[in-house]
Amino acid sequence: MRSMTIDIRHLRGDCGSAIVEYAIVFLLFMTMIMGTIDFGRALYTYHYLSNVTRDASRWAAVNGSACGGDSSCNGAGYMNNGPVSQSDVQTFITNHTPPGIDTSRLTTTVTWPVSTDSPASCGTTANAPGCTVKVQLRYAFNFISPLVSKAVPATACGSNTANLCLTSISEMIIAH
Repeated sequence: MRSMTIDIRHLRGDCGSAIVEYAIVFLLFMTMIMGTIDFGRALYTYHYLSNVTRDASRWAAVNGSACGGDSSCNGAGYMNNGPVSQSDVQTFITNHTPPGIDTSRLTTTVTWPVSTDSPASCGTTANAPGCTVKVQLRYAFNFISPLVSKAVPATACGSNTANLCLTSISEMIIAH
């Protein structure tokens, strides 16, 4: 019995310090967890951008201006019914957007750049075989954790403001 009263008396002096220590450690731990979740979301979004940019440029490359001239471009599966435009690529990207990505924060730019080593037909027909298609995606990413979003300042990203402006570019030569 006596040892029990000594332990209780000993604990009376530390009455609130354990709660304060726990609160401080808990806040630091939750900040680390929320930061890890936020940067995981940013990595997920960047991986998506990289993957869908490659897919969209590949899709535009196999659906060039010569696509409507034969029966291989029949609109079934991965093929379009003819040559693609900027809006077709935008629709392709929107249709292949996974959960967690806000398409209103996504900006798509499709160009058919002409370089010095491009075939002569690239000057007259933008998406002719042998020419290049370039797809660029820009995503305005915001952190959800208040501490992380305050630590990373917001910047302009196209028509949106965001903590991170994630960008991915893919170029391919039109094969069909």
